[in-house]
Formats: sequence, structure tokens, C-alpha cells
Amino acid sequence: MKAFILSTDKDLMASMQRICEANKPSVAIIPSVPSMQAEGGLNALNSPDLILLDANSYAGKAIGMLENLAQRYPKAVLMLLSSDRSPETLIAAMRLGVREVVPLPAAQGDLEAALSRITEKFDRTEKDEGKIIAFISCKGGSGTTFIAANLAYALSTLGRKRVLLIDLNQQFGDVALYVSDLKTSVALSEVCSSVERLDGNLLETSALHVTPNLSILAASDQIESSAEIRPDQFGIFLQIARQHYDFTVMDLGRQINPVNVRALDASDRVYPVFQQSLPYLRNGRRLFDIFSALGYRREKIQIVLNRYDSSFSLDAAEFERVLGQPVVHRIPNSHEIVNESINQGLPVLKMARSSVISKCLVEWVNTLVDVGTPATTSLIRRIFVRNFASNEFSK
Repeated sequence: MKAFILSTDKDLMASMQRICEANKPSVAIIPSVPSMQAEGGLNALNSPDLILLDANSYAGKAIGMLENLAQRYPKAVLMLLSSDRSPETLIAAMRLGVREVVPLPAAQGDLEAALSRITEKFDRTEKDEGKIIAFISCKGGSGTTFIAANLAYALSTLGRKRVLLIDLNQQFGDVALYVSDLKTSVALSEVCSSVERLDGNLLETSALHVTPNLSILAASDQIESSAEIRPDQFGIFLQIARQHYDFTVMDLGRQINPVNVRALDASDRVYPVFQQSLPYLRNGRRLFDIFSALGYRREKIQIVLNRYDSSFSLDAAEFERVLGQPVVHRIPNSHEIVNESINQGLPVLKMARSSVISKCLVEWVNTLVDVGTPATTSLIRRIFVRNFASNEFSK
């Protein structure tokens, strides 16, 4: 959970930061700059889960600021800290969706209790909804699209989950070609432009259906359409997708822009994809600096090493040392199988179910889906021991 504090009271801000850090689970504070404080607004690249507004710092402007923030960040929880306890103020705050009103001067116990109630409800809501995962490349040619598309297929078949695969590489996206030869009729930009009337049924009919459980929203063939997606539209779109699908898998390419940051903000897990070379490591270090500036928790980021070879001098340990986090997934180098899968437009699980790539995907699915039994006796056994149907894997 990420929080932004709007206040000119340095003591109050320091106290709230300590409380947020000590909370279980901890709440990350989005860094601010003076212009953000003065205007009462947030940087377009940040999307908070919680906004704490100190009304005493903005006398006479607090309600107007709350209204603007509620419109700009409809998913964020609002907390108001104010010495004004008049019925008019409380009613106005309630109408704007303020979850907690804490009187000022605030006792530490009151602040801790209010924050605890918010995070408890936030965690419970997250567990009830579908998960969103994002793949981002640290450098061109990393294999991000291949991994995103094939993991989405694996989740939909092995995990038997409803999955939406989204191509956010809007200028040169081709994620659909990795798992299907079907032609897309509706692009992501078109769906987002109609977000005010979007619901689960319209989303379902707009997507390309590869299997009964796997749907794709591809990039537009028209390059100019990529500029049509607005961050606020995409944020609403992701809320609907989370409610309708078990997993929403996004291929972000390698761009950092307001739409992609909105995607990263909404993601439960982010997978930066590397290969074992110095340019990837250098770019990855820059990317992790951005993640830190955006206030992402360390556990949200899971490193993927693609085309992994243990004999390379730049090994996984060096990536872990430089980036300060463990390498969670290592995809072995299997160029011929991957190349054939891409050229045929077939998921690797469907084309080469006994390959080492398929085995890695099975193990990955086991980390995301509760299959009830250890991987060695569940999904892996089903794949490598049983006879398979031609199109789908039986559970």
C-alpha cells in the first residue's frame, strides 16, 4: 500500500511517516516535492492507495482539495486530519468518500488505529479481487513478451484461471502472435476510450479469445491510437478487469510513461526481465531507482533472468548484489524451442510440453496459484506423466 501526505506541518508529517512504517503491513510513503505540496496535487506518475490530508495546513481549501483528489484518484482511500469537527465539514467529507476523520491535534493512538482500520480493509479487498501482474523489459530483446504471453497461457490452462493478457507496447505490440494466429478486431485504446460504459460483459466481448479461459486485448495497428489512452481511463479499466478476471497479465515493453506507471501502480507483482549482460544490469539499476521513487515495496518486485546460463561470468549472484534483491525466476536458455514457438505462434506448453521452458512455467504457476499439493505431485506430474489432450491440459 502506498500513501501520500499533504501537509505543511513537518512534525505531523514525520509522525505519520513513522506510524506508516511501523504499521503491519507497512505503508510506503510517496516522496513529495514543494510544488506538489503547494498545489495540493500529485505527480502524474504516482497513484496512491491512501491520501492523508491535513486540513489545518490548507485553511478554507481542504474540501475543494478533497474533491479534486477524489476525482483524480477514485481508487485511493481518503483520510482527513482536521481540528474542524463541525457537522458541515464532516458531512462534506463523507459525501466525498473520506474513510477516516481524525481530530487535530491528533494522539498517536488515534492515528495508528485509523491507519490500521484502513490497511485491514484494503488487504481484505485485495484478497477478494483478481490479481494484476506486469512484465517490463530492462532492455530491448529481453524476451518479455514471450514470457508474459506464455505465463498467461499457463495460468489459463494449468491453473484453470480466467486470464486477460494486455499488450501495453502500444506502438509495436505483438503479444497476440505468441499464442494465437487469430486476428484482433478491438484494440486496447478503443476499449479505454469507452471506459465510461465499460463493464464485464463489454470487456469480454471486446477481447480476443484464445482459449475458454484466456482473453487478449492487443495493441492497435494504428500507431496514432497509442496516444489516445489516458492514465485515468486506464486506471478505471484495470479496476473492472480485476473484478472480472482471476489474473490480468500486462506486457509493458520497456517504456516508462504515465499509462505504464498507472499499470505498475495497480500491479500486485512486477517482473522486470533481464538477460545476463552488463547493459541489462545497468538499465535495471536505473529501473529499480524509479521503482524506489514510486514507493514500491521490495516484495512487489520479482526479478526474472531470461536465457539463463550458469556458466556466464555475470551470474545471478551479481544481479542480486547490484540490485539488492534475489533473482526469483531463472528461465534457461533454450533458443531453438523458443524461436520455433514464436514462429509458429504456439504456446511453448502446447508445442513442447517436455521442454525445460515448460517445466519453468509449471513451477511459476505453482507460485501464483494454490494447487493444494506440492508442485512435484500436482502440475508437474500432470504435464510430464499423463497423456495430454491436443488442445488443453487436463487437471
